[in-house]
Amino acid sequence: MPPVPHPKDLSRRERQIMDILFSLESATVNDIQSRLPDPPSHTAVRTFLKILQQKGHINRTKSGREFVYKPKHRKSAAGLDALRNVLSTFYSGSLEDALSAHLTDKQTKLTDTELKNLNKLIRAARNKDN
Repeated sequence: MPPVPHPKDLSRRERQIMDILFSLESATVNDIQSRLPDPPSHTAVRTFLKILQQKGHINRTKSGREFVYKPKHRKSAAGLDALRNVLSTFYSGSLEDALSAHLTDKQTKLTDTELKNLNKLIRAARNKDN
């Protein structure tokens, strides 16, 4: 599978469209337009979709008289690539520094379940290295 295109290459509207496609898994122009805030014209949505296709983010297939658009990569792969980009840009590639910044922020409130799940992930990461 080709590398995931960088989300930093997306405009605000392109990110909104990708969010819609990730949540719906596939959509027509009308599906997308109806979910966009302050929706642009039908033609503008088609133009954004063409740009996203040229950038390598989406595919389209013909279904009857309409095209159906789908993300080219799984949401998890795109998210992991975006996380790597954030780590590289803001934390010199350090996951520890990023987590530390997040966990020490006064606005961050983790539930007991989230803390237990984080502990499980840390234990699993330790075991993976052994």
